This record gives sequence, structure tokens and C-alpha cells, in this order.
Amino acid sequence: MDYTTQLNGLIKNALAEDIGDGDHSTLSSIDAGAEGMAVLKIKEAGILAGMEVAEKIFRFMQPDMVFTPCKKDGEPMQPGEKAFEVKAKVYTILQCERLVLNCMQRMSGIATLTHQYTEKLKPYKTKLLDTRKTTPNFRLLEKEAVRIGGGENHRFGLYDMIMLKDNHIDYCGGIEKAIGKAYDYVQHRKPGLKIEVETRTLEDVKKVMATGKVHRIMLDNFKPEQITEALKLIGGKYETEASGGINLGNIETYAATGVDFISSGAIIHQARSLDLSLKAVII
Repeated sequence: MDYTTQLNGLIKNALAEDIGDGDHSTLSSIDAGAEGMAVLKIKEAGILAGMEVAEKIFRFMQPDMVFTPCKKDGEPMQPGEKAFEVKAKVYTILQCERLVLNCMQRMSGIATLTHQYTEKLKPYKTKLLDTRKTTPNFRLLEKEAVRIGGGENHRFGLYDMIMLKDNHIDYCGGIEKAIGKAYDYVQHRKPGLKIEVETRTLEDVKKVMATGKVHRIMLDNFKPEQITEALKLIGGKYETEASGGINLGNIETYAATGVDFISSGAIIHQARSLDLSLKAVII
């Protein structure tokens, strides 16, 4: 399913959840034919995200509304600036208001935190990846916010890459057995699907190197000096990813090892929503 189809489904379900059997506050106080204008005011500094999503939300409700952007996704924002203006039926503005704000505040928070991480990585070859540690039914926009903030999306779900983590390995009976079964599965059931395997020790790395048949090796909870040693063993034969215990304070130390990727769940689950406000403009 493509991005637009998924986004339309998200918007449809979110509006249905919020409106239910009717927006009775609006229905009881606003004339059905009333037209209005509103502006999105920025109240906190950061990286703006969700502009395209906001337009799609309003247009989903009213295709002929007029949306005028003042800034773009990924741009720095400062308090007092305007993000956009919208002209539409007052019903449209009021019924879409909370969904637009919830999406943009959350996405801007994620984009801002992601940007802080990626700025630290600029001197290095290491790329920042997100994870599946996302909010159920909101992953699409959380991962889009990571991309807007300068990070890269890892797998979107369980379907687009094989990742053999500790529990897979333990349930299967060992790292070599898990890799072998996964490789056979790909050859017969899903040709082209990439395989990543999580390693917890240097001994695990040696087992993977002896087995082969993977595309990427995750070095989970390795200290920087252990990553350096692991990279020597791997010798550039596979992509490498560091994960676990990495934050803004130590990410450069990890990047300096030369690891290809650093994955971080924190850029999504520890991001704080930023303050935005949609205000009516009385014409």
C-alpha cells in the first residue's frame, strides 16, 4: 500500500474517531454555510513538520478549500511565525483543527529531535535510522517526521526486512540455525528480502562471519571499543548497525568507530510535541 493510500486511511479513521456522531459544539453554534479563515501560529522553536499532512487533512474534508503555506516541511521555525493560512467552511476548520494540531505538533517534535541527532553525525559517514518503536496506527507519520528531520527510515514493519533479534535466535536454537532457516525462507518464499541479524557479543559476530548469508549485522549494546573490534572482524563485508544505549551525549563516539548506521528508538518515543496553535482570523 502506497503512502497516499495509507495517509488517507489514517485521516479517515482519525476524523471518525474524533467526530463520532457529530461535532455538536460546532453544529450547535455555527451556521452550516459559514465561511472562515484560520492561521497556524508557531509558538516554539524547532523544525517544522506536517505541512503537507495538514493540507491533506483539510482537503480530505473539503476538496475546494484554499491552503496557503508560509513555510515548508523541514524548515527551522521560530515563535511568532506563521506556518499556513486556510480558508474553508468554518465546519471544516473546526472539525479538522485538533487532528491537524496533533499531527503537526507530534511530527515537529520528532523532526526537531531527529535534526539534533543528525547534526551530530555530519562529520561522519554514519547514518541515523529509526526503529519500530512507534505509536500504533501513527507509524506512517512518525517515520515521515524522521525523514523530514534528516534521518532515514529503517524497515516499516515486519514485512519488508528479516531482522533476527535475540528472541528469534533463542527460540530457534542458535544464531547459525536462525540464519540458515531465514536464508532458505528467502530463497523459496521471498526472493530479494534482506536479512539482518542481531549480535550481542564478539563471539556472535564471529559466528555470523562463519555462516554468511546476511546483509547487515547489528551490534546491539556494544561499547564503542567493542564496535571497533567487531568492525575489524567484519572487514566491510556486510553493512553494520549500532544500537542500544546511544544518545545525544555519546552518539559522536559511536559514529567515530566508522559503523554504517546507528538506529535509535529515542528519536520517536522520546520526542516532545512542540507548541503550535490554530487561530481563527475574523475577516
